[in-house]
Amino acid sequence: MKSALLVWGGWDGHEPKQCIDVFAPFLQEQGFEVEVSDTMAPYEDQDKMNALSLVVPCWTMGAITGEQEKGLLEAIKSGVGIAGWHGGMCDSFRNNTEYQWMTGGQWVAHPGGKVEYTVNITKPSDPIVAGLSDFKMHSEQYYMHTDPGNDVLATTTFSGEHAPWTKGTVMPVVWKRMWGEGRVFYSSLGHVAADFQVPECLEIMKRGLLWAAR
Repeated sequence: MKSALLVWGGWDGHEPKQCIDVFAPFLQEQGFEVEVSDTMAPYEDQDKMNALSLVVPCWTMGAITGEQEKGLLEAIKSGVGIAGWHGGMCDSFRNNTEYQWMTGGQWVAHPGGKVEYTVNITKPSDPIVAGLSDFKMHSEQYYMHTDPGNDVLATTTFSGEHAPWTKGTVMPVVWKRMWGEGRVFYSSLGHVAADFQVPECLEIMKRGLLWAAR
């Protein structure tokens, strides 16, 4: 049986538990043995971590210990998948550059706060976004520093209304990549649980979870 560890915590504004509660039942329906933790203590058990199929983190800001970071990163290098969204994965530990290297990006701004913007599907041949059309979101439009090695599946273009120097900037929204033997999937969508009521947002995340899992 496949196994998934879902870890939530950090800044409450991103509704970490509520978001995890969206996906834990889905993974169970897909045949995963699911463990949900509100601490990062499981990361410290390397044998347990290496035996997982998937890690789903939702932890904004905060801090991770050296032992916890090592346990997580080594597990992914060994072939454990990781998939996450928004600040729960790419604004987690601002002092941990190796963690950021693994994820493929780091949040730096969301000009204007909650705004309406378009998500453009840029690689429709990829199964994670196949059959989906461009769609609208009314939420935070993440401006990120991203790895040029990411396999980008969707982007958004900044209007410049709230930060004029960003006008026309095309920003990755959804990507996948490898870290050692592990598959890494990320979507910047999902500021709060209600964002996953947008069908395309939810579907992309579900597909990304299944793609990342070994």
